[in-house]
Amino acid sequence: MQKPKIKAVFFDIDGTLLSFKTHEVPQSTIEAIRLLQTHGIKTIISTGRSINSIDHIKFLDFDGYITFNGGYCLTNTFEVLFKQAIDSQDIQSVMDYAKEKPLSFSFMSEKEITIHDVTPEIAGMYAHLNLPIPKLVNMDHVDTTSILQTNIFLGPDEEKAFMESVMPNSLASRWTPLFADVNPKGLSKKVGIDIFCKHFGIGIENTMAFGDGGNDISMLNHVQLGIAMGNANPEVKEIANHVTDDVDNDGIWNALKYFEVI
Repeated sequence: MQKPKIKAVFFDIDGTLLSFKTHEVPQSTIEAIRLLQTHGIKTIISTGRSINSIDHIKFLDFDGYITFNGGYCLTNTFEVLFKQAIDSQDIQSVMDYAKEKPLSFSFMSEKEITIHDVTPEIAGMYAHLNLPIPKLVNMDHVDTTSILQTNIFLGPDEEKAFMESVMPNSLASRWTPLFADVNPKGLSKKVGIDIFCKHFGIGIENTMAFGDGGNDISMLNHVQLGIAMGNANPEVKEIANHVTDDVDNDGIWNALKYFEVI
């Protein structure tokens, strides 16, 4: 493959920047990001996480943040470039459903993350991600217009019927069998990439991205060079331009060296 001139690199967090084993950014990745920045290449986070759940990677001085899978984009000076909440009726429908049937879910807004019905499996997931369990949601005091993302804790087999009947104005994506990220229909990390390309005046032909989960597919398909981590899901590897090593074996460093970006 011809090696394009890269001017911006987008990074997923969990399983890409951050190791699931150590809960840390590998030293080789830290050095790679420093080199990109030295070369004047923009480095931008692209995650399904809340803006309130990325403090542990901000030390790398990224140029921007795509959070909530594209629903909330802001610069490193916290200038908001884009924000779109989930349809308020879909949020109300989730709460109505949970009053009638067992359902665990989390609500994420600009200000906070709340959760309903924490099972042992969900508690284990938060421990796996090295994140605190959010406070319990008070369904009588939810601002249904403020929710940027929700996680619905159900299996892949249940997802389609649930989305069609409960959240028809929203879109689900997932990187784990445990839950689906749910965002406004039409939103994805691809949208966030276009927002930052416009903001920095960079063409899509000069972009590169790293990811490992299902919510990274739109991003990897959109950029000039979509890189799947060695630990990525099979469907992510299938659509990527290149599969690198896993997060714990210098995957980001090795791919950036392979394509002569650093």
